[in-house]
Formats: sequence, structure tokens, C-alpha cells
Amino acid sequence: MQNASNTIFFSTQRTLIASIILSIFLSTSHASQPWTQWGGSQRNFMIDDSAKLADQWPKDGPSKLWSRKLGDGYATILAEGDKLYTMYRVENDEFTVCLNAKTGETIWEYKTESPFTELMAQFGPGPSSTPVIAGDRIFSVGTNMVLTCLDKKDGKVQWAHNLPEKFGAEVPGRGYSSSPIAYDNFIVLPVGGSEGQSLVAFNQADGKVVWKKHDFGITHSSPILIQNDGKPELVAFMAAEVIGLNPNTGDLLWRHPHETQYGANLATPLWTGDDLIYVSAAYDSGSRVIQLVREGDETKPKELWYSRKVRIHHANAVRIGDYLYASSGDFGPAFVACINATTGELAWRERGFAKATCLLADGKIILLDENGRLALVHADPKGMKVISECQPLERLAWSAPTLSGTTLYLRDRQTITALDLK
Repeated sequence: MQNASNTIFFSTQRTLIASIILSIFLSTSHASQPWTQWGGSQRNFMIDDSAKLADQWPKDGPSKLWSRKLGDGYATILAEGDKLYTMYRVENDEFTVCLNAKTGETIWEYKTESPFTELMAQFGPGPSSTPVIAGDRIFSVGTNMVLTCLDKKDGKVQWAHNLPEKFGAEVPGRGYSSSPIAYDNFIVLPVGGSEGQSLVAFNQADGKVVWKKHDFGITHSSPILIQNDGKPELVAFMAAEVIGLNPNTGDLLWRHPHETQYGANLATPLWTGDDLIYVSAAYDSGSRVIQLVREGDETKPKELWYSRKVRIHHANAVRIGDYLYASSGDFGPAFVACINATTGELAWRERGFAKATCLLADGKIILLDENGRLALVHADPKGMKVISECQPLERLAWSAPTLSGTTLYLRDRQTITALDLK
């Protein structure tokens, strides 16, 4: 009888231990969820498998894990394991930096000379491009278009290209902002400057050109990768149109016009896994949804709708079901809007926030406006409800937030902050 009791006891203990281990594993898997490029794993600021987040925050906001001065710039924060990566500026030098994710302390940094002009300095001289991590390397692009490949462990340079010097690229008036993207063994980014190099793919290992194609005018938007009917496509928002390319060769697959004043298409296209691409620009340019229709081996872009009622400046949109949510506005007042993704019908617009970036995780929208106001928001086609809010940053908080596990990383032009959302 005693042996039977012992057997039941040890069996129960083993079950309990296994449950604890499983719980720890699941918690750790969420906590270590990487954010290795602009906009997260799919470049859409939407986390499909996020950790459980708090349904509301304390009155003073989420618990602050740490905060430190960093330096000027709008590059967002990458998170991988126990390290963070971003860029910042001090006077005429720009730095790619690796930080300890638990403390914010600098592990290594690499300096690049990057003088700026009066026009660049009008709203902050950058850097504005977010690096990308691919394997053991990190790739960063500064305001003056110096592309650098670094060993992510120690920050040592593996190769670099001064794009204006090597390719005749013209630095945009307010500085370079597009974030490079990794595909296969390539790094792809807009370059421009002469014929046949609107976008250029470089070999990650040695920096050699794999392909360079097209004569579209470049702007500040960052390219994305999608799976269209099981085939990869590179989508780029150029100065006057949206284009789809074969990422292996750079060959043009489709194009669709979207013009704006000053060629300032800034926001990243939004793709959520179906056949719809949402693009939007400010300066009265408006929004449109393009449906990608497969006809044999070809892709045909079909415009579903166009509307001037939502105009995203340099922020982003997220999608929940059939509806898109985004902050709209440029020089005038901003508002948060909800618009039907398939029809373009405006569900609502609400005041209360300055221009804002956002992310979607655990069914919740986290909103950060340019004045440093952070909010936890519930939104549906009927309206928006602010559940909790706080003021962790100061003005010109233009860098979009990053979420890794339950830790939210934020920055304004001087400070980087880590908050606990669990």
C-alpha cells in the first residue's frame, strides 16, 4: 500500500514538475520573441503569437524597467535575445549600437561620420533608418547613405558601401530613412541616383551587388516581403507608385500609381497575409487598397478603393479583421481613424491624440503619439476606448514602439525606455 502511495506521490510530483517546466518554456519562448527588423517579423507591427499583456495599466503607467539617455535619431529598436540594437547621433557622428536588454547598458557601438545639413536638422538630423539583423550580421544605413555590415556580436565591420560615392546615389534632402530588408542571402534597399538602381540587392557576406534594377524615384518608405499565392514578392512604395518585384532577380512583376506631393510616400505598405496591400501618404494624397490577382504566372494589381479621408504621414496602420486602424494627419490636427479594408468606407475618426504610431499584440492596440503619450486602446468598427495611458517620453517621439515578450521598448530623440506590460 505504501509503495502504491509512493508511486502516486512521485507520479504527481513528476506531473507538477513537467507543468512548471512547460510553463517556463512557454513564458521564455514569448519573452525571447525576436524583433529583428523594422515593424517586427512581418514588417506590419502586428504580433500574431504575443505573450499575454495586462488588460490595463496602473495609474502611473506600466512598470519602468530602465531608462537612459541615448542620443538623437528616429531609428526604432531591434530586440533579439538579451540584446537590443538601434542607431543614434551625437553631433556629426552616427552610431550603430548594441545594448543590454535588461539594463540598457552599451555593449558595443560603431561610429560613422555623418555631417548633416540645415534642412536635415529642421525636424532632427536622424538617423531615421532602422537596421536589420540577418543571422550573425546587422546591417545599418545612416542619414548620408552609408550602408554598413557589422558582426552583431562585437560590432566589427565586415564591409561597407558609401552609396553616394559608389553608386552616384543622391542623399534625400531630409536624409535617408528607408530601412533595409533581408531576403535569402541578400540585403535589399532603395538606392537610386542613376538608371537601373531604384532598388539594389547586395550579398550579405561580402557586399557584392546581386542585382540592381529600375528607374523609379525613391522615397522614404521601407520595402516589405510578401507571399503572393505561395511565391515571394518584394513590394516597394516608390515616389509615385507601388511596385512588386521578384526578390531573386529584381524583375518587375506589377506596378500601380500612387502619387503624392513632393514624392513623399513615407509609410510602409501594410500586408496581412491575404491578397490586399494597403498604402497611404499624407499631403492630401490619401489611401488605397490594391488587390493582387494571380492570372497564370502573372500578378495583376486591381484597385479596390481610393480615399482621401485617411492620410498617414510617417506612421503606420494595423489591421483587425476587415478594418484598418491608423493615425491620420500631417501639418494640421491628427486623428485616429478606422476604415474598412475592403470597401474604403470610413467607420469613424476620433480626436485626442497627436500623430501616432502603433502596434497590435494580444488583441490590444498600443498607441504612441509624437508628444510621448502612450496608450492602451481597445478599438473596433464602433469606436475607440482608451483603457490606460501614461507619459513616458517627450515631444517628437516619432520612433515606433517595439515589443519583445512583455517588454515594450520606446525612444524619443534623447531617451530610450523599457516598460513591463505583463
